[in-house]
Amino acid sequence: MSAPIFFLHNVLNPRSVAIIGASEDTEKFGGRVMKFLLKHGFKGSVLPVNPAAASILGIPAYARIEDAPGPIDVALIAVPGKQLRTAVEACGKARVAACVVLAADFAEAGADGAKRQDDLVVIARRHGMRLIGPNCLGFINPALRLALTSSVALAVEPMPVGNIGLVSQSGSIMAALISHAHDMGTGFSVAAAVGNQADLESCDFIEYFLADPATHAICAYIEGLKDGARFLDLAARCRAAGKPLLVVKAGHSEAGTRITRSHTASLAGSAAAWTAACHEHAVVLLDDPEALIQCADFLIRFGAPRGDGVAAMSPSGGTIAITADRLAASGLRLAQLAQTTQRALHEIVPVTRPANPLDVGGLARDAGLTSARDCYQLLAADPDTGLVLIVVATTPQLDAKVRLWAELAVTHGKPTVILLTPGALVDSARAILRELHCPYTNRMDDALRVVKAAINYGAALRLLPTTASIPDNFGEVAAYCAPAPALTESETKQLLSLAGIAVTRDQQVKTSADAVAAARVLGYPVVLKLSSRTLTHKSDVGGVALDLRNDDEVINAWRRIAARLASVEPESVLECVIQPMIMGGIELIIGSRWDPQFGALMMVSAGGIWAETLRDTQCALAPLSAQRALELVRKLRIFPVLAGARGQAGADLDAVVDTIVRVSWLAATLGSRLAELDINPLLAKPPGQGAIALDARATFLYPRTHLSGRFQNKNIWLS
Repeated sequence: MSAPIFFLHNVLNPRSVAIIGASEDTEKFGGRVMKFLLKHGFKGSVLPVNPAAASILGIPAYARIEDAPGPIDVALIAVPGKQLRTAVEACGKARVAACVVLAADFAEAGADGAKRQDDLVVIARRHGMRLIGPNCLGFINPALRLALTSSVALAVEPMPVGNIGLVSQSGSIMAALISHAHDMGTGFSVAAAVGNQADLESCDFIEYFLADPATHAICAYIEGLKDGARFLDLAARCRAAGKPLLVVKAGHSEAGTRITRSHTASLAGSAAAWTAACHEHAVVLLDDPEALIQCADFLIRFGAPRGDGVAAMSPSGGTIAITADRLAASGLRLAQLAQTTQRALHEIVPVTRPANPLDVGGLARDAGLTSARDCYQLLAADPDTGLVLIVVATTPQLDAKVRLWAELAVTHGKPTVILLTPGALVDSARAILRELHCPYTNRMDDALRVVKAAINYGAALRLLPTTASIPDNFGEVAAYCAPAPALTESETKQLLSLAGIAVTRDQQVKTSADAVAAARVLGYPVVLKLSSRTLTHKSDVGGVALDLRNDDEVINAWRRIAARLASVEPESVLECVIQPMIMGGIELIIGSRWDPQFGALMMVSAGGIWAETLRDTQCALAPLSAQRALELVRKLRIFPVLAGARGQAGADLDAVVDTIVRVSWLAATLGSRLAELDINPLLAKPPGQGAIALDARATFLYPRTHLSGRFQNKNIWLS
């Protein structure tokens, strides 16, 4: 149940807050919360609740929440878990609008904890009350001087006020980013930790930030989503509103997935699905929490670069050489400066130095600031420069140069990343940048993250959304009913045929004599393959025989496959598929799988000998337009081969794209019923000759909740 924006506005901008379990002991959660509320000067009503105290830190206390004067916008509950149910019930009866639940040991601790967590939600819903948490650290609203959290990060003064909206499933990460923002001279409209998201969830806060005029960029640390479709809808709205949405997603690795499941009971979605979803919705996907704040601050200040060319400068030759190497290793492109720009630069620096990246060190001291100004302005004004990277090393007039570059960047609005490589030596320069509200970084890795994220965000914004049109005659696909969870190759190809995808002419055979007869009908040479629901990787068990050219070779191949099957599955009855041997083309892998958060995910990859060596894969959410499918193919490292590099024939790209589109619609149409589908390989023939599925497999899943009327009384299986 999503939270209305006006409701969440009242919770995050409260007039009154109650602290249940309030204390003067700062070793306790309730004590720290009280300390921070007073320390930062919240001007609303503070209502301590503690049956053992008449007052706390000079503020009158109440024995019960029902005794406190209302209305109460939000209550933070800082009591032991065994008292929590009673406290939530009491808040409901007192008509508290929302509760912040700090206590842990709920869904993240297993089934019993999940039940206790669900009970809290039931109680809250019965009273029309909402919950933040449990297993969270609360939230801050710096503009209101409100620190409704027990995090020791709020010992800082003042609270970092700014235009970044932050929602985090981790309280510790929220706290670390509050500290980091304070150090970097940026801050938040609101920063909230939602923990287990038992009730209010990340998307509720993203929706609030979308409507909040004080929030100019939205950051999220996410371990799992409750509603992937809602997240994508909000991402599209963020793009339309011009508010960057930046995300760090935990759980990409196997270890990370295990941790997030135990940490906040969230199911980590597929890394490929997340990458595809974020790319298609202009979401900035990052791998480091600090980068959330750095990139958001940069985009708030400068917006997205209008191109991908990077102009780099430094007062150190060694530093600029390393910078050039790091830019190349990161896949970033140096701007190709116009001849007029280069000539103007070489009137300032020696002609022996490259114009980009530019070494501005060792110039005459009396012209130092003038040269620093002119070089920056020339680089920034070049038509191919989307972004300027200034790597500051030790140099004469360092503070003055940093101030000059920052003032130029802020005044002209040219996206500029300033990297301060020295340590405490340049603390005064850091103070200057904070004074000018100009973003900066202290490490090359951070600078490159900002550069790459900003450029990718700009590129995503420039991509025009495309509409995918369903191919004709897909009615039979929608009505398809799988005979078993794992389809055989022949059954999978029948499904592909329904979607209009070209497949080989296969014949299912049960004896060697049948195989010989089928081979004669199809015409030699042929391929003989094991047909099995359980042994999906046929080649691994010796279940494939290629280029069979006569009856004897078919019979011998049958015997070999029979012997291999007997060794791995003695109880199985041998069945095989026989098909024409087709050669002459480039092998690709086309597949789909169902992602529980974002739906059908398409995969396009180099196949054959390139599959393992290149690991060349592109992914996108289904369904795809022809334009989007072609983009995926063009991004493959094998694309030059497909396009006919070095005089080679190349591939029928139109046929490849059509196949990808049809598979994407097949996956989107069947939805969660189709767990995964692989065409491996799809043989892309030379231009004008088409593409054909040589082998394929599919796995189906029919959860009971997905059964509809057309499946009743059918021979289907249930998980």
